[in-house]
Parts: sequence; structure tokens; C-alpha cells
Amino acid sequence: MSTEDPIRRCPPTRAQTSLANRERLLAAARSAFAKRGYAAASMDELTAAAGLTRGALYHGFGDKKGLLAAVIERIDSETAAKLAHARENAPDAWTGLVAEGVAYIRMALDPEFQRIMLLDGPAVLGDPSQWPGEQACLEVTIRTLTGLREADVIRPVDVEAAARLVNGAALTAALWVAAADRPAAVLDRAIDAFTMLVEGLLTRERRA
Repeated sequence: MSTEDPIRRCPPTRAQTSLANRERLLAAARSAFAKRGYAAASMDELTAAAGLTRGALYHGFGDKKGLLAAVIERIDSETAAKLAHARENAPDAWTGLVAEGVAYIRMALDPEFQRIMLLDGPAVLGDPSQWPGEQACLEVTIRTLTGLREADVIRPVDVEAAARLVNGAALTAALWVAAADRPAAVLDRAIDAFTMLVEGLLTRERRA
């Protein structure tokens, strides 16, 4: 009797292999960047941890900087889901807007987020407000503020300008917390100031 598996297993396609290699490199880079920092993590270390060659890194990401950008894109996607959870679980749109900003600032205490997104990322890739993930977040804030203005919850402000300032305040607060000698010691100060600034958008009746 034949012991051959009756189900013929097809070898992975080139696209499947490429995707699997990409995920292995992303996982290895994410771990190394979080633990050792971007500058200290060598390409040889990253490829060895993934069990691949430099050629796979070059093929999938171009270079080490491209790999960092891909890691940031992945974390950005996860961050967006966490912020959406904070926003959607709030009792109303205004509270959700504030909760989203506060949740972002609090993430500055997470070692991985702090190192990759707030310290190394800006140093290597430039202004975080110009990253694709931040642009998507801006669009969400614009939609939220538009609804709040139409409902007379906030004053008749230019919503794009307000959205850029709200998101910018949260980002700046998070950067401050991340760069502080004792991040936890400045977190509450950053959150209190952010909340007070944002509440300035409320109509007089709402502030009362």
C-alpha cells in the first residue's frame, strides 16, 4: 500500500515566498529597532535574525531606511485601530475626539512605540506629520470636527486648521513625553495641557 500523501501539496509561489520573506524581515526589524534602536541594528543582524540574505532585504525594501518605513507603516496601522477603539467607545463624538488624542499621548510610554515612532522614526524619516498614517489620521479628525461644528458643539472654526492643530498638539505632546528623561513624570502634564487646549474649541454653552 502506498504511503504517499493523497493530497498533492503545491510548492509556494514566488509571490507567496516573497510575502513570507517580507513578513520575516518586518518582524526581525521591528524587534531589533525596538530593543536596540535603528542605528545600532545592522543589516547583517536583521537578515540573520530573519534567516535571509541581504538580497532579500534589498529586494523587499530597498535599504534599511525603507525597512524602517515599512515597520512604521505597520505600527501606524495598528495605532489607527487602537485610536479608533478609543474614539468609538466614547459616549459621544466630542469625548471620543479628546479620548483619541489622550490615547495617542499615552502611547509615548510604550517602549516600542516610543523608540520607533517617536524617537528614531522622525530622526531618520523626517517630520511625522507628513507620514501617510498621520495624513489618514488628519482626515478622520477633519470629519469628526465637521460633524461637531454642524451640531454646534464647537465654534464655527475652520475645521482643517483646527484638525491640524489638534493632531499637532497630540503629536508634540507625545514627542515631549518620549524625549523626557522621565517620560512618566511629564505624561499627566502633557495630557492636562492638551485637554485644556482642545476644550477651547467648544462653544461657550458647552464649556459652561
